[in-house]
Amino acid sequence: MPDEGRIPDESGVVTPLYGEPFDSGLALAEEHQLAADLAASVSVYEELLTLAESLDDSPDVRFLRAHLLQNIASVQLSATDLAGAEDTNKRSRALLDDIASAPMGPRGRQLWLEMMLRTLISGADLLRRTGRLDEALACLDEAAVRLPEFDDPDGLRASELGLNRVHLLMDRSEWGAAEDQATALLSTTPTTAVETIPRLLVALGLICSSTGRFDAAEDYFARAEERFRALGDTGGQHTLLAHRAYAAMHRGELGLAERLFAEASAFFERQRWFGDLAVCEQARAFLAGRRGDAIGAEELLAASLARFERLGASLAAADSMLLGAQHAYDQGDIDEMKRLAQAARDVYQEREVYERCAQVDLMLARTLEDNLNRTDHGDHERESIDTALSFALPAALALEAARYDFATAHARSQWLQLADEAMQLVFRLAIRRQDQGLLFELAEHRCAGASLALDRTPPTAEPVEDPASVFPSAAMKSYAHPEHAEDTMTLGGVAAEAAASVGLRVAPPPKVRMSAQSGPGRVALQEYIAAAEFRYHRRIAHEEAVPFWITDDLTSRPVVQVRLADAGDLFMTWIWAGGAQGFGTGHGPGAEVDQAVRELVDALPGAGDRAEGMRRAFDEGALAEPGRERRLARTLAEALWPEQLTAQIRQVAERAGRPLVRIQPSPRVAQVPWELLAVDDGTDVRLVDLADVVTTAPASLRPRKPAPATAQATDTSPVVLVLDPRVPGFRADSPLGSVLGPPGSDPELLSLVQRRLDGGDVVPSVATPAEAFRRTDLDRDWLSEVLRKGARRLLYVGHVSGAPVEGGQSEDGTLHLCCDAETAGLAVPLRTHRPLSAKDLLLGSLPLRADGEPGARIWPAPPRVALIGCESGGDLRFAESFGLAAAMLYNGAELVTATRWVLPTSLAFHRLAQLPESVRPLTQAIVAVDTAHEDEDPVRSLGGWQREQLDRWRADGRIEHSPLLWAALTCIVV
Repeated sequence: MPDEGRIPDESGVVTPLYGEPFDSGLALAEEHQLAADLAASVSVYEELLTLAESLDDSPDVRFLRAHLLQNIASVQLSATDLAGAEDTNKRSRALLDDIASAPMGPRGRQLWLEMMLRTLISGADLLRRTGRLDEALACLDEAAVRLPEFDDPDGLRASELGLNRVHLLMDRSEWGAAEDQATALLSTTPTTAVETIPRLLVALGLICSSTGRFDAAEDYFARAEERFRALGDTGGQHTLLAHRAYAAMHRGELGLAERLFAEASAFFERQRWFGDLAVCEQARAFLAGRRGDAIGAEELLAASLARFERLGASLAAADSMLLGAQHAYDQGDIDEMKRLAQAARDVYQEREVYERCAQVDLMLARTLEDNLNRTDHGDHERESIDTALSFALPAALALEAARYDFATAHARSQWLQLADEAMQLVFRLAIRRQDQGLLFELAEHRCAGASLALDRTPPTAEPVEDPASVFPSAAMKSYAHPEHAEDTMTLGGVAAEAAASVGLRVAPPPKVRMSAQSGPGRVALQEYIAAAEFRYHRRIAHEEAVPFWITDDLTSRPVVQVRLADAGDLFMTWIWAGGAQGFGTGHGPGAEVDQAVRELVDALPGAGDRAEGMRRAFDEGALAEPGRERRLARTLAEALWPEQLTAQIRQVAERAGRPLVRIQPSPRVAQVPWELLAVDDGTDVRLVDLADVVTTAPASLRPRKPAPATAQATDTSPVVLVLDPRVPGFRADSPLGSVLGPPGSDPELLSLVQRRLDGGDVVPSVATPAEAFRRTDLDRDWLSEVLRKGARRLLYVGHVSGAPVEGGQSEDGTLHLCCDAETAGLAVPLRTHRPLSAKDLLLGSLPLRADGEPGARIWPAPPRVALIGCESGGDLRFAESFGLAAAMLYNGAELVTATRWVLPTSLAFHRLAQLPESVRPLTQAIVAVDTAHEDEDPVRSLGGWQREQLDRWRADGRIEHSPLLWAALTCIVV
């Protein structure tokens, strides 16, 4: 073994290890490698190896030879000389195994272990690049077994091992698991790991660009570039060019992508880095095909495929085959397309990269659909459609389900945008087959919603032990926006950055039982789900089955459940119960739906600058003028509501009385005031004239079991009133100031509180009604205490801050109570105040401490909850509905009344519409909601008040009766 003193000291200065000329030769070879002159680097190492082989044989000399061979293997890997690297790595491993039992001191043992770890890790890298993923994993597992014996105080080898696991997950296209591990690794990798950190940043950039988060990807790439430049790593900088080109290609900047790929290709060809060159040729072939250069695309694909096959990079070669199959189809060569596609699929199946098998199946389904569009299949058309569906639907389900591997809702929502094309294909095929039953089941499955996975929300960001695989996107094969790891915050004086930034983890939706009766029965898409789980080894639906909707408490009146799903066009299903029978499906063209929704959004307050948005809604918005409002109501009905369903509602109403319409909107139409829809052409009959309307949330939000250790609500339980609480540090006239004016200034609100006092217990306990307003003691701890004791109702009137829809994280919506900034919680403080977020309500203290409790136990919701604040019911605008209203439902509420958009206060009516101060529209709405929640049938009660407001609006068109305020209110149930 080398002398125990000849190792790097704590300052990083390398002292002599083997003596001259070996030490200076090692330094020179490393300089060549950083300068991307790999041939010169290998030449130096080989000269040193020749010299070492001339020395008298001993364990020390064998170790020296193993070291040199391992360095050569590392350079050969960089040059993608995979065959040479494999041979060299095996020779190094044989020498290390040969001296494993030789006498060596403790430091010598450490040096041997370090070299063995390097050999195992590089061996795993080699196996991964040649597509032998299981063998690569076994190699990494062996390294992990040896790692505890190695003295790795700075964690350098551990981080290198972790990086290679990330690369392996990426090659399996397990993007969510790869991101989890890479993010955790970045936060723990020491700054001394100067080579590992930039490659880890590159990996995160590729993960983000492969899953549609291009801004985050560029941020990671920029940070990696800075580190490569500091290292003088020319090769790393040029490789980064190819990664940036890949990201540009996926975000549609094809010209930029071509330029970057061309520049990277020139460098790789000069340096003879043929693996990287083949990746660039593969991408350039795709780009050539996009610009119509069929000959250029074919030549580049052939070159790429030949290089990958010579290198033994089977997965990368299969990706080139898949691109070649698409090119062959574009050229009309169906036989060649089938040959290449099947060859690619065989490789993916053999390597157990199941999501890429799904990618092939989707491509075949698309080509079948295209063939149906081009040619007349005659009597065989139904058979052809069925074949296309048998490929497309299981693959689309697997692609959509891949989102559950990601830690953050933002990543999942971006992934769903990538997955949507596959589901649009499925819906098109179902329409072509004219299969109402299949369309119904598709909508039911899509509307079931993700399940909250409390057991997948750890206190710290830990790697996932057994992650599921994720659908692929063709990232760079040769290498391997969560929050920045260095960003921190303080929770109640305790550093808890990991807890505060932890994602809200979700799991697949429950199986939707298609019979209203209990029992096993059939579940939606039963055969297709089974096929997807078998073919692609991915859980599509949770084992638990739920009825597609609960009808036990609805049989006293006719009721129709309507659900909507986005898939390019807007798809609708409905089914009757409660004495009425029948079901139907419909869909609206996407362009018409989008235009109608845009007109609605233009009429709503709060777009852009909130004050300016409110002014525009009053001055120019369609909801503030009767004529424009009627036209908008008709436009929405024409785009969103089928005449057939209106006719059924009329028939049912004539025979059995006013029906209940339960509507679960898709994110695209979640702000639509369905009550307002003008459902009769030529008249001003609105949906609310014909029926009571309630909004329904996904079935996954249905509480599985009651929260333990809480008192059950009874008819004599108190009403909890949280009325305009004072937010610490914010003046009454500030953005988080008073919404109801000075306490005691509104007689109707004082009367409301007095009625509740006269009717029974009220908390907080007050001597006079005015004491219920603008209190300073209504914080989250107080709310937890009163809800745990049992309450029959909660009425909250105050500030609500919605989360940006583009961020995808509905759980970031917040209530503003009297909590100061030092209060423990999961929302970011606002100066002197920490809001209570939906994430808090759902996760509770689980992310904050080992003995934490879920939110349902800390804040058990009473049966009826009213959240009167700006866009408090905005949950359904998100792909995953985990906002404030949904959190209350999950925590036990049976009904939540909330708002679809930003609410104008009475002060807004006074200032913008010059109403006298004695007219208080917001107060009237609060009183109406409070009254409804005291009623046996709150939906009917609130609907009756809305009909009264509509009648007044139609009669006199006064602004205080406009739908600007009252149509925002909706009751939400599961």
